[in-house]
Amino acid sequence: MTDRYVVFGNPIAHSKSPRIHGLFAAQTGQDMAYETCLAPLDGFAATVTQFRATGGKGGNVTVPFKEEAFRLCTRLSERAQAAGAVNTMNFSGDEILGDNTDGAGLVADIRRNLGMIITGKRVLLLGAGGAARGVIQPLMAEKPAQLLIANRTEGKATALACEFSGCAAAGFTDIDGTFDIVINATSAGLSNDALPIAGSVFAPGALAYDMMYGKATPFLQLATAHGTRCADGLGMLVEQAAEAFFVWRGVRPDTGPVLDLLRAG
Repeated sequence: MTDRYVVFGNPIAHSKSPRIHGLFAAQTGQDMAYETCLAPLDGFAATVTQFRATGGKGGNVTVPFKEEAFRLCTRLSERAQAAGAVNTMNFSGDEILGDNTDGAGLVADIRRNLGMIITGKRVLLLGAGGAARGVIQPLMAEKPAQLLIANRTEGKATALACEFSGCAAAGFTDIDGTFDIVINATSAGLSNDALPIAGSVFAPGALAYDMMYGKATPFLQLATAHGTRCADGLGMLVEQAAEAFFVWRGVRPDTGPVLDLLRAG
């Protein structure tokens, strides 16, 4: 019988995950189906329970349910615990294993697809919300020379930095120095808002990375104006999906051809 997986979210019709996992399954010869699942804003847990009851094997979780999924899981991976959020669930009997593959996806995209070594680099992480929290531990595991968390509200950045050994914090207007990798983990791009940061944060040869994909955000426009190399989050999307696929199936797909197909439209 074909194993069934879904991505839970609201909204969810726009998701590229079914196409990505369909390509992974075809590439690796896995007998599985993957669809979207629109969960009511007040009915996430019930939707998960119903999917499990009909034989569902696992699911991805996207906005706005990642923190609720964290609370719903009966067992959590180390990286899910660090992130305080779950984007991947694996169902086994009465157990719901919660994992978070976002940070692994980001690091894989930066290292493998973009060819940028994180070790020894100065990294600036913009934002102190859930998206930022989910990638700090994997970034720190790469042993950067510095990881500075910057946020509009400095107190929030400081509180987050205190949860992870070796991180520093600052307000957007108090960022000091230049950085080799600047990652935008804020949602400012959704509303085309510019961040109050100076172009001087980009060191020569730096990488500007926006977790949002599919648009030239004001952050990426700022970086481009300063001659900085830019990347959006499409590669992160594919790489975190590959990590979730490995959690479920024990097989690691080749992400390069899938990312090329998505870039081609």
